[in-house]
Amino acid sequence: MLTTNPFEDEYGDKLREECGVFGIFDAESAAAIVALGLHALQHRGQEAAGVTSWDGAAFHSHRAMGHVAGNFDRDEIIRALPGRVACGHVRYSTTGETALRNVQPLFAELASGGFAVAHNGNLSNAVKLRRDLVRRGSIFQSTSDTETIIHLVATSSYRTLIDRFIDALRQVEGAYSLICLTPEGMIACRDPLGIRPLVMGRLGDSTIFASETVALDVCGAEFVRHVEPGELITVSDAGIRSVRPFGEVRARPCVFEHVYFSRPDSVADGLSVYGVRKAIGAELARERPVEVDQVIPVPDSGVPAAIGYAQASGIPFELGIIRSHYVGRTFIQPADNIRHLGVKLKHNANRALIAGKRIVLIDDSIVRGTTSLKIVQMMRDAGATEVHMRIASPPTRHSCFYGVDTPERAKLLAARMTVEEMAAYINADSLAFVSVDGLYRALGEAGRDPARPSHCDACFTGDYPTPLTDHDDVAVPDQFALLDERVLA
Repeated sequence: MLTTNPFEDEYGDKLREECGVFGIFDAESAAAIVALGLHALQHRGQEAAGVTSWDGAAFHSHRAMGHVAGNFDRDEIIRALPGRVACGHVRYSTTGETALRNVQPLFAELASGGFAVAHNGNLSNAVKLRRDLVRRGSIFQSTSDTETIIHLVATSSYRTLIDRFIDALRQVEGAYSLICLTPEGMIACRDPLGIRPLVMGRLGDSTIFASETVALDVCGAEFVRHVEPGELITVSDAGIRSVRPFGEVRARPCVFEHVYFSRPDSVADGLSVYGVRKAIGAELARERPVEVDQVIPVPDSGVPAAIGYAQASGIPFELGIIRSHYVGRTFIQPADNIRHLGVKLKHNANRALIAGKRIVLIDDSIVRGTTSLKIVQMMRDAGATEVHMRIASPPTRHSCFYGVDTPERAKLLAARMTVEEMAAYINADSLAFVSVDGLYRALGEAGRDPARPSHCDACFTGDYPTPLTDHDDVAVPDQFALLDERVLA
């Protein structure tokens, strides 16, 4: 399986988005366009992909483990997904096992007809809701938190489908951007805080929803606007309708979309992701300067911030680490010494550039620290006389419960070490992070307003914007205990 970060190892030392979603209404070869959009969102989920279409009479689905390429680039697959309406999903798992039964879009036959849902995010009260639903007779087919939404819709006492859907969403906590297919049309919505992203576009007379603007670009679609936090949009033959069933709530979109998750050629919250990352690098250079000969990015996620750091500091930017674009996970496995050699297939130090130089490495984050340790040692082995490290985000000290695959807090390096201890652990001459206020300045603000923060930054600050029912429930000491029990059963 290919990965977006060449340093990702078996310990998963990068934060990973849960998924990406894409949907289109009223288009020829809708499934083919969805597959193209999912290609552009592949970085958001590389474990599995799925597409569901509606041809006016029946729903059709194809779901598979692995990448979009190899699963949705064959004519026979696309021909088996007829219709002018389709939605799709690429997945990393944060709740539930990695198995075909959890691959989305999830589909169920309700009293009102078929219902397919693709979900980006995570419900922080899914375990409690699931337990209540099972006690009332619901039978779950997956271990995904997304299926909870389907059962809440199915058991709602409201008359119309859209009212049952809104009733279901009023009961869930956490983060969600959803694209749903029904016989009546398409539904797209964001949670009231807008934690997870969703944008709207047009391709001729077709309406598109996607996790990022880059998916619109790849399909040749025009960006219309961001789906607003708490907004629910229905698209049918009768037209487009927007409602706001949750009232006015101050939005708090995920700040890590700007740091790492979104592709740099996307626009998030009206800001160029690439531009913000360069600005973070410039803030980092002003806050945490260091006397070195070269600024070197950790590819690929550290490149924009490293450019900003170099421009603000006047220190030359150099590609001191070269990555192979043709290798994902190391495929040589028979012995430890050979496996170690296989690391060179993914990335290699540009020795002629580094030898005898003082360097500063720029990366987007440190999670467990295993990746940073390897990179620093690689630079020393290549002859660097000093190796400093600067991180284009504040220390990640808290787990995410909103759709990001973070380790438990005890495994986060910044949660159990000071910055000085972290520097010693990764064997760097110095280590520093951009401040929380510096991160907000890169977003065009004066700093973080602790009384009214404009983004969800809980992974840095511990300030969670919603209740964490499953995590805090004393009857459920492990957030996913119920799910694990059902998987083992």
